[in-house]
Amino acid sequence: MNHSTVTEFIILGLTGNPEIQGFLFVTFLCIYLVAFLGNMLIVIAIIYNTTLHSPMYVLLLALAIVDIICTTSIIPNMLWTMLTPEKTISYGGCISQLFFFTWSLGAEIVLFTTMAYDRYVAICFPLHYSTIMNHRMCKTLLSIVMGIAVTNSWVHTALILKLNFCGPNIIDHFFCEIPPLLALSCSPVKINEIMVYVADIFLAIGDFTLTCISYGFIIAAILRIRTTEGKKKAFSTCSSHLIVVSLYYSPVIYTYIRPASSYTFDKDKVVAVLYTLVTPMLNPIVYSFRNKEMQLGIRRVFASLKH
Repeated sequence: MNHSTVTEFIILGLTGNPEIQGFLFVTFLCIYLVAFLGNMLIVIAIIYNTTLHSPMYVLLLALAIVDIICTTSIIPNMLWTMLTPEKTISYGGCISQLFFFTWSLGAEIVLFTTMAYDRYVAICFPLHYSTIMNHRMCKTLLSIVMGIAVTNSWVHTALILKLNFCGPNIIDHFFCEIPPLLALSCSPVKINEIMVYVADIFLAIGDFTLTCISYGFIIAAILRIRTTEGKKKAFSTCSSHLIVVSLYYSPVIYTYIRPASSYTFDKDKVVAVLYTLVTPMLNPIVYSFRNKEMQLGIRRVFASLKH
């Protein structure tokens, strides 16, 4: 049979209901602005203040940059498709979006584990923290994060590029993600599904397990704190971190652990909102804005802008 090669995709978005399109546009514009400006403020504050050039804040800086790339690769195009009747994205644009999103997904997963390890060393070995988490170790950990993220992204993007798309070209999602693209392929997707499954086991489930183990040791150390106030403060920090981490890992594991034939896109689009939009918005609030040193750094940034 003669098949024409797909040169562009049509993105349906979150909903086809025109009555709530305006509400969704305003909602996701606000989410993007909060996520982008919040994370950009963290980047500027950490770079500007030399007192924040410690491993903990360097990891927060990396997380903020990843969140900016993640949201910027998805939301602007998503908002544009809400405003225009032609909800199209070129094949090259779709592949680029897939690459940057997959990169940010892998980087964020490994960064959460790295940050949990940093907190484990700080709380369980406070006297040896500066020796263990020195600048060399910090650079090594960030290199590992980058290496894993790039490798993961290149593997999945290369496997998608090998697939044939001969029609239909309608993506029942709000961005170019692996599951909806596999559902549109005219080629066998078994290898793609296996690699997605392997990445989900090693990256999502593996890193989530390591993160929980780190926080298990942290909680055990907190229980040895004698003062009730100290316990409450430490538990408050750990609980908020674990909530955000769980909110990120759970939908990622749920989305990528299944074969393409079992996807229900109406439900999966809502689930994808959690790890593509909500978590990048919450990260600055949970990890940074509640921190007194970060608050002081942000105030210094605003003070310098006044002058």
